[in-house]
Amino acid sequence: MVHNVSPTARALLALEVIQDHPGITAQELGDRLRVSDRAARRYVAILREADLPVESVSGPHGGYRVGRGLRLPPLMFTAVEAMGLAMAVLEGHRDAADPADPVGAALAKIVRVLPERVAGSVRTVREISAPVPAQAAQGTQAAQAAQAAQAAQGARENRVSPELTTRLIESCAAGRRLRLVYRTGRGADREMEIDPWAVVLRHSRWYLLGWSHTRQARRVLRVDRIVTAAALPEVFTPPPELDALRTLEEHLSQGWTHPVDVLVDATVEETARWVPRSLGRLEPDDEGRTRLRATTDEPDWYARQLAAIPAPFRVLESPPLGRALAALARRLAQAAGSADRVGEELGRGDQLGLGREGEAEQECRR
Repeated sequence: MVHNVSPTARALLALEVIQDHPGITAQELGDRLRVSDRAARRYVAILREADLPVESVSGPHGGYRVGRGLRLPPLMFTAVEAMGLAMAVLEGHRDAADPADPVGAALAKIVRVLPERVAGSVRTVREISAPVPAQAAQGTQAAQAAQAAQAAQGARENRVSPELTTRLIESCAAGRRLRLVYRTGRGADREMEIDPWAVVLRHSRWYLLGWSHTRQARRVLRVDRIVTAAALPEVFTPPPELDALRTLEEHLSQGWTHPVDVLVDATVEETARWVPRSLGRLEPDDEGRTRLRATTDEPDWYARQLAAIPAPFRVLESPPLGRALAALARRLAQAAGSADRVGEELGRGDQLGLGREGEAEQECRR
């Protein structure tokens, strides 16, 4: 314990120890505070003078414990505890980063009363994990439901260490390079040096966004796969005006097996209301329509997301996606009881912006 702090500060440290170790004796309390048991009793007396309900229980299993009084005793968190609490709330409640939400308001109150050295990291991860604006979210809830559920299940199975997350966020804030040991999807460990830009929560999974000096490329790493992280002496400056959440979502939409190129008969502003950024990159064409460019490993899943777009669209590239859309159309038609009629229309290419059957193969029929 530091010996140049005030008696009041020492008393609050004693309260924290008693909260964490109900039944602790005066001698044990003194040992943890590195003071005599007489001094430990004096700190307990200070707490009681402040009307904090510190009770003494006699007997072989007795000691000090915090009782239930009329007033809530002060809550004290270490940096790791505060980060763990914030991470759990953000993972479990979609709008926890929104101060207008009841859960978000409660989290904001906790952050406001934390010491700055603790609150800084928590505030950073809360701000970066802000929810999608309401206007953009209107058309994306159904499209992201399956993805969010799958990610939430994965997050439960791959818990992230608050200690590690705190260390990553501190390195982001300080602009200090890290040496990581990262476990790849195949289970092998790989060492790399990275400039950490931001830690981002998306679909209940935590990611580290940064620049890999090992690969000389931008990288998005899953925090639950980071084995160790050690700070290096080198410092860096992150990209100016970095939108970490947007950059992450655009990155996650690229690099998969099957290319996606879809023409939507709507402006980019309109399409952005229906298509989440994680689904792909939106670009305007010369006629004011929107090109959706992405990649996917799951054409069937991607076809279901496209089907939610309330505007005509046409697949320009990706035969696997075209076949998935055609299969989805047949299933929907069968469910509606008109499979034969719609199947004929699909064959003629009259539905969903399709061309003739021969052209559909070349132009990625749906």
